[in-house]
Amino acid sequence: MHHEWLQDPRHRLISRGDDDYPELLEQIPGPPSLLYVKGDPDVLHMPALAIVGSRNPTQGGARNAFEFARHLGRTGFCIVSGLAEGIDTAAHRGALDAGAATVAFLGHGIDRVYPASNHGLAHEIARHGALVSEFPLGTHPGKSHFPQRNRLISGMSLGTLVVEAARRSGSLITARLAGEQGREIFALPGSIHNPLARGCHQLIRQGAKLVETADDIIAELAPLASHMLQNTLESTTNEPAANVADEEYLQLRKYLSHDPVGVDELAENSGLTIDQVSSMLLILELEGEVESLSGGRYSLLG
Repeated sequence: MHHEWLQDPRHRLISRGDDDYPELLEQIPGPPSLLYVKGDPDVLHMPALAIVGSRNPTQGGARNAFEFARHLGRTGFCIVSGLAEGIDTAAHRGALDAGAATVAFLGHGIDRVYPASNHGLAHEIARHGALVSEFPLGTHPGKSHFPQRNRLISGMSLGTLVVEAARRSGSLITARLAGEQGREIFALPGSIHNPLARGCHQLIRQGAKLVETADDIIAELAPLASHMLQNTLESTTNEPAANVADEEYLQLRKYLSHDPVGVDELAENSGLTIDQVSSMLLILELEGEVESLSGGRYSLLG
């Protein structure tokens, strides 16, 4: 079965210790020995943020997950979630809307899709990011599998944002795992009359960072993301490649000015991909050369 599945060039089996194995997953307790990947394994090395929450969110909660994912995706973060209905779905769709990378960790074999309603979404994620599972092909969704996969959602991410969650929910398990793994925990506050805000308020009382805008998260994770990007460049870059990167930055800078411009327009004008532009803008923002504005637009500083 494995041999047949691996015939597809977009299918990969990554062993612990391989260069393609995500660095952050190596650091968690009990990392999986094998990862089944459908899509682009390169996205597993991008600075990532997990967005999780209720399977039955309010309309406002789903909108917040979508908007946070879209904004953070535009600034160069890979959005990680679990393909579940509700907040997970909204987060994946927000990243895709931004043309950004997104990764879904599955609680079953990668040759299956659960829930069935996300069949189309799963194919989109595989085209613009990756589906990942530690479970062998043919494994059915199991109740115990989902908490197990949650440690990978938090483990591959620099931080986890909980959007809406009841006091007893899988999202709080993911947040607890993030804390145990030494990752940042963020929570969106909500109305005291909304039962789905209680889990987030509980996290905030326990020390999670209260966030109101995506920029609150960027400010917190920027140093970690910068370090991760730098490590990736150092480990994969030789002199000719560095020259190519410099030329790409020069190309991008031609289309940056003090007038705000969107990521899509920059990608179209420069001939670079949206993923390239987003990652480069994140580095330029960290270096104080550009400013991130509302609506996913950027302008030069100074």
